[in-house]
Amino acid sequence: MEMKAMVEDLRPYEFLAINSKEIIEKQVSSHRQQHSYAGTIIGFSVLFIPFFLNSLDGTNQILQLFSILPIALFIGSILLMLSIFRSKPLDQALSVTKYEELLSKSYKEILLFEIEANKTSYLKNKRATLNANHRYMQGIGLTTIAIIISIIMLLLSTFLAIEKKPTKVQVVAPNAIMK
Repeated sequence: MEMKAMVEDLRPYEFLAINSKEIIEKQVSSHRQQHSYAGTIIGFSVLFIPFFLNSLDGTNQILQLFSILPIALFIGSILLMLSIFRSKPLDQALSVTKYEELLSKSYKEILLFEIEANKTSYLKNKRATLNANHRYMQGIGLTTIAIIISIIMLLLSTFLAIEKKPTKVQVVAPNAIMK
């Protein structure tokens, strides 16, 4: 019984180490998912721009001139999404280079080291993820506005292109009727 009393209960440290590691994993997973979404939006925009421009071909020149606005918004969105890919990789806490150093430590010291490493990684990653989230949300906003403007312009183009076909009148010479 006394032996159990002397052994320190490390469960709280283990819980914090595991929990902090899971938070880092979720943060990294979320960042990767955002990269995937950004790639999808880039792909959509790159495919939509030629479709949009081709649909306006041969329409009112004023509409063609205004098509610069959604194209500029799409390009801005693409650049914002590409900037997300340029960010450096997120820190994933405990480095393999520390393993040898940790071999000489007690289990409690290793757990405390891991908790601190996870906390430091989370705080370092938080800045990068906040910047990426900000750029991502701006890109989504620009894409949405560009799509709305594009749809309005395509509808206007369709309505302006509807012209009444001239009525064909056939003139019959009076001489032709009598014969």
